[in-house]
Amino acid sequence: MNFNPIILSIPIFFILIGFELLVDKLRKKSNYRFNDAITNISCGIGEQVTGVFFKLFVVTIYTLLFEHYAFFKIPANWITGIILFISVDFFYYWFHRYSHVINLFWGGHVVHHQSEEYNLSVALRQGWFQKFFSFGFYLPLALIGFDPIQFLTVSSFVTLYQFWIHTKNINKMGVLEYVLNTPSHHRVHHGVNPKYIDKNHAGTLIIWDKMFGTFQKEEEEPIYGITHPINTWDPLSANLHHWKQMYYGLKQMLGLKDKLKYIFMPPGWKPAYISDSDYPVYSDTYKKFDTKVPNNINYYVLFQYVVTLAGATVFLLKAGIKEGDGKLSFEEKLIAMSLVVFSIINYSSLFESKKHAATTEIVRIVVTLLILTLYFHMQTTSLLIVIGSWALLSGVWLLKIKQSA
Repeated sequence: MNFNPIILSIPIFFILIGFELLVDKLRKKSNYRFNDAITNISCGIGEQVTGVFFKLFVVTIYTLLFEHYAFFKIPANWITGIILFISVDFFYYWFHRYSHVINLFWGGHVVHHQSEEYNLSVALRQGWFQKFFSFGFYLPLALIGFDPIQFLTVSSFVTLYQFWIHTKNINKMGVLEYVLNTPSHHRVHHGVNPKYIDKNHAGTLIIWDKMFGTFQKEEEEPIYGITHPINTWDPLSANLHHWKQMYYGLKQMLGLKDKLKYIFMPPGWKPAYISDSDYPVYSDTYKKFDTKVPNNINYYVLFQYVVTLAGATVFLLKAGIKEGDGKLSFEEKLIAMSLVVFSIINYSSLFESKKHAATTEIVRIVVTLLILTLYFHMQTTSLLIVIGSWALLSGVWLLKIKQSA
């Protein structure tokens, strides 16, 4: 249960992002913005660390169905692996399609579409609550008899495939466009141009869209994002935004029928007695959300982010999926997850120049220092030198930032 191809692929993700940045520089293009890319990656980190707890729920249900209600027990080999891969991709298509046309499901998936850029970092931008809606689509595979470990492994590879298609640097790919989901097809999926909305839901094989009538080829360059931009770099707000909107929307609905329709109809549905403020996004009027901060803040966030990413990776490798899998207790997992989430939220506060950001960051450094040295017992001489140096450098840097504010 400890094997997770997604976690093991983290170094490859960042190598490819670095390569794409180099290509963009050589081509004199600007497909990345630092604040946007960091927010995308933060959503991905948050999805993985909260997933340490959320996946327990998903894996438990799949395993219970497999162990007690499966019609068959299918052996795990390369032939059944190929069959499972195609099956997972098929069910992914239907989950993905319904996550765009059911308001409740959209709340788990919308996070992936919020970025107003299109690059490899967007692939890492994942909703923290999406798995609560997606896992139900795969339960028939448990009843058919596909082993949980084989399912988790294969579904991870279906997810990994979709990383490379989040780029502008690969044009149409000839005959492959007829069968596979490609960057061109997926750029359409992320577009908010009216004819691109709710098209190309495929994971790996574009044939599902062509079979079920949701295919749209790429024509004019897409405009990326969502029709109601969230205008924040905060990964927590990004994940909660739709739920807040649904809460206020439900309060406006008169009667149970309209409330249920609001939950299960497509995003943006409203009864006639509520004015519709929805609007399309057009290239000649639309402006991307952005904020500007001094370079020393960007450099500081980059430095801290590398530290946080390293810590999160170690946590994920040690955590395991269920109690007893990994080397950390439930309490240790909860504390580590909270530290990571606290960190990525506060980096967004620095990007948005919030008044409390520098002060909260000092608190974060002190709390992290205390937890690492006292709770996780990182008190060997070498670790104390590393942790102490990090805390001292961070504190001095933050004082300079506060003085220049």
